[in-house]
Amino acid sequence: MAVAEDVHLNNGSKMVSQATPESRLTGGEADNSLHNQSNDLLCQELSERHVILEFDGTRSKSYFSDHQRGENSALSVRAAEDDFNSDVEAGKKQKEMTLEEMYKNDGALDDDDEDDSDWEPLKKQVEMVRWFCTNCTMVNLEDVSHCDICGEHRDSGILRHGFYASPFTQDSGAPSVEAEVQELREDHARSSGPSSSTVVGFDERMLLHSEVEMKSHPHPERPDRLRAIAASLATAGIFPGRCHSLPVREITKKELQMVHSSEHIDTVELTSNMFSSYFTPDTYANEHSARAARIAAGLCADLTSTIISGRSKNGFALVRPPGHHAGIKHAMGFCLHNNAAIAALAAQGAGAKKVLIVDWDVHHGNGTQEIFDGNKSVLYISLHRHEGGNFYPGTGAAYEVGTMGAEGYCVNIPWSRRGVGDNDYVFAFHHIVLPIASAFAPDFTIISAGFDAARGDPLGCCDVTPAGYAQMTHMMSALSGGKLLVILEGGYNLRSISSSAVAVIKVLLGEYPISEFANVVPSKAGLHTVLEVLKIQMSYWPTLESILLELQSQWGMFLVENRRKQIRKRRRVLAPVWWKWGRKSVWYHLLNGHLHVKTKR
Repeated sequence: MAVAEDVHLNNGSKMVSQATPESRLTGGEADNSLHNQSNDLLCQELSERHVILEFDGTRSKSYFSDHQRGENSALSVRAAEDDFNSDVEAGKKQKEMTLEEMYKNDGALDDDDEDDSDWEPLKKQVEMVRWFCTNCTMVNLEDVSHCDICGEHRDSGILRHGFYASPFTQDSGAPSVEAEVQELREDHARSSGPSSSTVVGFDERMLLHSEVEMKSHPHPERPDRLRAIAASLATAGIFPGRCHSLPVREITKKELQMVHSSEHIDTVELTSNMFSSYFTPDTYANEHSARAARIAAGLCADLTSTIISGRSKNGFALVRPPGHHAGIKHAMGFCLHNNAAIAALAAQGAGAKKVLIVDWDVHHGNGTQEIFDGNKSVLYISLHRHEGGNFYPGTGAAYEVGTMGAEGYCVNIPWSRRGVGDNDYVFAFHHIVLPIASAFAPDFTIISAGFDAARGDPLGCCDVTPAGYAQMTHMMSALSGGKLLVILEGGYNLRSISSSAVAVIKVLLGEYPISEFANVVPSKAGLHTVLEVLKIQMSYWPTLESILLELQSQWGMFLVENRRKQIRKRRRVLAPVWWKWGRKSVWYHLLNGHLHVKTKR
């Protein structure tokens, strides 16, 4: 844990004044928390900027090392040799005093005992003024105007105009800028068709849910996430405009009890009486959080009912706090109530017999999986970073397929590395998600749409683009007769999350994805994951067997050759480096693979 001596945050300017040097306390092991992925939070880019990540037992706090800028003031003492004997008594008195006593008794000693003209007092601690990027929350020094990580201008207009605002210039609010925005809205209105039956659920009271306690770094799950998406939709003339809204209500306790335990519900409600509280070190609440969670859940339930009844074709739930980590009895991972699970049960209450939930958030939806474990009427499919259980929350391995007679109704596609992009996701959709979903034949489809796998996200560190999200949404819209609800989960880079959300909603409005993803080629790691999942799930979904055989025949030689190269590399005997310059130089080059012996056939 890094404890700053002086930390001040100004919400208007996003600036921090930090007295340096900082005192540093460490202790305990860090758990695998969502806000605390030390190897992934900065996506390798901050390694060149001397970032220090330290843990307070469960959560990391990052700050930038300023040890290069510290100055040690020199303190010189010149002995007066000519009157040494006359100062013996004073010297004895001073030695008997502690440093604290000397400080408290400043001026008690005779000033004329010694010439102190060359004495220099210790300089005061230098305050380093810093500011946090609105877009990605990374810290920057005062003397730069653009974020070193994402390039966003410190005063950009992303919260006024969304991702349509320039990241490189200051938001001046000039009439010329406003005219450009108005022209952009008119262009969108002219190019779009008539108003569709796509409904968007949003309420400004969800913005009141925020972290109260002052930290050394802003929390990634912040109200600006909704502000940026709402600003982007307004600038594009989508909402308000082409999409219509829904009356807002809070979910009832009876509805919540269909998903969560009474103890969990009461615990969340208890936070209404607290100025600031925490369920886990990275899951906060304030006095408005319980209501925000009830509003988010109520919107998801009512959006579902509206779509099932046919009053709307599809919908987008622009809600927070997110929900897919919230389990039956616990809140975690920024999530309080499980919005997707509430929507799924609302769909069944409205007449849908089978519900499909596809979760493309970069983190596994452990709460959703727990809630529907053993339930054959809800199929849960998740694509997420897993890395052998080392990525938050550690669950979601391919072999987790469901229990209690519902094996196969939980499908996990666990990526083994960071940086997974469009091709791997679309490839998995083609060969796993769509075949299983089609065989399941859902009556209603829900997408747990976390956009933290998007390019530029500080937590996800993956590479999915808005075009990739649009393509996946387009593929899902063919299911359930188009009855589709997209629910916002994670996503912490404002440009990434807002551009991705707009791309998804445009598909809901009937626009065809701009980019084509025909004959996509997966990465080696992505292909390996897809094949692994197919081998496990084919026991429950027979249609996958032919897909597995086709992929093995198409990519088999590639996999075999790659495996042979790895085996040869492991078996290679490396010769000592000093053989390179002696009589054994030939053996050195041969054993290290630099020379190849040709044999006659």
